Amino acid sequence: MTNNSLRFLGIAVVMLALTAASLAQTSVVVSFGPPPLPVYVQPPIPAEGYFWTPGYWAYDPDFGDYFWVPGTWVLAPEVGLFWTPGWWGWGGEGFIFHEGYWGPQVGFYGGINYGYGYFGEGYQGGRWNNGRFYYNRAVNNVNLTNIHNVYNTTVINNTTVNHLSYNGGNGGIDARPTTAQEADAREMRIPPVAAQTEHVQAARANPQLRASVNQGKPPVAATPKPGAFQDRAVVPASQAGGPYKPPTNRAAAQPKGTIPVAIPESNSSRPNTAVHPNELPNAGALPAPNTGNAKLDQRYQQQQEKLRPQQDQQRQKLQQQQDREHQQLEQQKADEARKQQTEQQHQQQTQQLQQQHERQQQQLQSKQQPAHPNQGQPPKEKP
Repeated sequence: MTNNSLRFLGIAVVMLALTAASLAQTSVVVSFGPPPLPVYVQPPIPAEGYFWTPGYWAYDPDFGDYFWVPGTWVLAPEVGLFWTPGWWGWGGEGFIFHEGYWGPQVGFYGGINYGYGYFGEGYQGGRWNNGRFYYNRAVNNVNLTNIHNVYNTTVINNTTVNHLSYNGGNGGIDARPTTAQEADAREMRIPPVAAQTEHVQAARANPQLRASVNQGKPPVAATPKPGAFQDRAVVPASQAGGPYKPPTNRAAAQPKGTIPVAIPESNSSRPNTAVHPNELPNAGALPAPNTGNAKLDQRYQQQQEKLRPQQDQQRQKLQQQQDREHQQLEQQKADEARKQQTEQQHQQQTQQLQQQHERQQQQLQSKQQPAHPNQGQPPKEKP
């Protein structure tokens, strides 16, 4: 057995469980399809070992809108692994998102032509050789000064370049997995690494990446590394892949009985447009504890009274920090682009703080619920 085989076997048991949980959490059903893929240039490889993950449209149920997740270079989690991009496909009652994953080979990704080696089937952007990844210069943006493990193989792309971003449905790509690809789908899968998940979160928090705002032409189409939305190597889309006309009432268009969940870590069902902590709505009073046990109720009341000042202090601290950053921008006479980037950062920080406070309140409330209706009450006398 080779060293790579041993490595795969060693991580397979853990990753199979993680994969199942990841795929279950991120199922998405949307009644209308995503916009066409925008046209953009791939940023250069930042360093050896990075793997290209193409950009795609994700869905945000809070806003009832698609948002662009920029393509980016990601370090492979293990030697010998490839990235299979996520893809949208018609599921009978709506479009379903199939999350991307890492594996020993590239699987089915809907026949979608993402470009840069992902032309609808397989991957022609590079190959592993003796523990190192070699990049195909014909399809990748390679700086030969920094990257030396390269080769040059012209790729004949027979896929029609139509910028379609989904499989099946009305006007979608007509492609089906082969028998080999179906077998590969049952093999070991490793879910997106933490850097990729954070990359999606950052994209979701940026209003400029929503399809309704950018009309299919995102200002950040690709980044040199995950989350590097302000790097000077960021690439904007040169043009939209085609016209995009979503339903007028996107929320009403959702198929009944489906639960769109694009970002599993979001605990809030309402949109948060606050950019700074002082714009957040005042937190309502928590309900009075009623466990049936006077001592427990008193203790929980004390915890409530302690939690609220702590949260208020955290809000004030973040607000003061953001105010200082505003003052620095004014002193430095920063341009509008930098100011906008800072505001996007502030909005993300504010959302994260609000979600943290909501989780704390939910945890406290859950402790105040009786384990059963008679908790805290004296037992009834037997007749």
